[in-house]
Amino acid sequence: MTLHDVAARAGVSAATVSRVLTGAYRVSPETQDRVRRAAEELDYVVNAQARSLVGSSSGLVAVLLTDITTPFYNRIARGLTEQVTAEKRVCIVSTPQSGDLDGELATIATLRQQSPEAIVLVGGVHESPDYRKRITALANSLDAEGSRLVLCGRPAPTKDAPVTVVEYDGEDGAFAITSHLLSAGHERILFLGGGAGSTTTTPRLRGYRRALEAYGITPDADLVRHGSSTRHFGYEAMGDILAAGRPDFTAVFASDDLAASGALAAMRERELSVPDDISLVGFDDIPVALDTVPALTTVHVPLEEIGRTAIQLALHRDEPEFRNAQRAVLGTHIKVRGSVRPLVRRRR
Repeated sequence: MTLHDVAARAGVSAATVSRVLTGAYRVSPETQDRVRRAAEELDYVVNAQARSLVGSSSGLVAVLLTDITTPFYNRIARGLTEQVTAEKRVCIVSTPQSGDLDGELATIATLRQQSPEAIVLVGGVHESPDYRKRITALANSLDAEGSRLVLCGRPAPTKDAPVTVVEYDGEDGAFAITSHLLSAGHERILFLGGGAGSTTTTPRLRGYRRALEAYGITPDADLVRHGSSTRHFGYEAMGDILAAGRPDFTAVFASDDLAASGALAAMRERELSVPDDISLVGFDDIPVALDTVPALTTVHVPLEEIGRTAIQLALHRDEPEFRNAQRAVLGTHIKVRGSVRPLVRRRR
């Protein structure tokens, strides 16, 4: 698509399109809206370098993090930036204007003007037909420009989309950590945290339920409390549960370590001991898991390796070694520490 295509769609001159998109001259709000809508519909990038130099190397990699303050994302970003540096490229790290797909796409539209070699999206999303359609269209547009869409910690939108995907085995990790609690005699296990329907939470919940069923236990919907992957949520949710009366569970599987740390604080305030009164496990193995007392039994996710692998696969995708390896799933494993005790040894 060219400037003249946008002009024809908007019903204005090419010079007017240039003025609107560069902000060089005043143009009426109505004309601005018409031009910008036409540019968006035609997927026109203001900086035409991305299209005129298809296949060229800008030396730039753009990374979008859902949250720059969360250790989970920070450690993936660390792996990404380390590999970008090793590949002798430059990395731009940004956060979406809002925490939804529209925010991501708005930020990406700005980043595309810099003609990046790759745009990396880090973190889970709530999948929907609209999400899959729009992300697939984005992937195809970037591919036509000689760029690459890279997804870290979320699945490909469609089977054939031109994307690089690096995930981790969240379901088997959740199955393993839940089985660890079950083997210690815990059958009433609270699943705490994570947004319902998120591509991060869904595999963990699936692994939790699969482990219960493997032990002959019917999952109880009342023992699932969704929320967010934050310490605040874990603290507030556990406080509310305990305030309602004696808990109907002997163990808690927090879907991430931050929620686990908040739940631990709420239990301590009510003079409940972990693991003597309630066993507690988390997921991710971020630094806070070692700082809690007792140290948290959790699922280790190779976060830095996710970032490094994503960049390596994306930047070398045309080489024979990597051409057919654009989908990778990294393994997870349990880190056993001090937050779980066999049920038969709990103090009465």
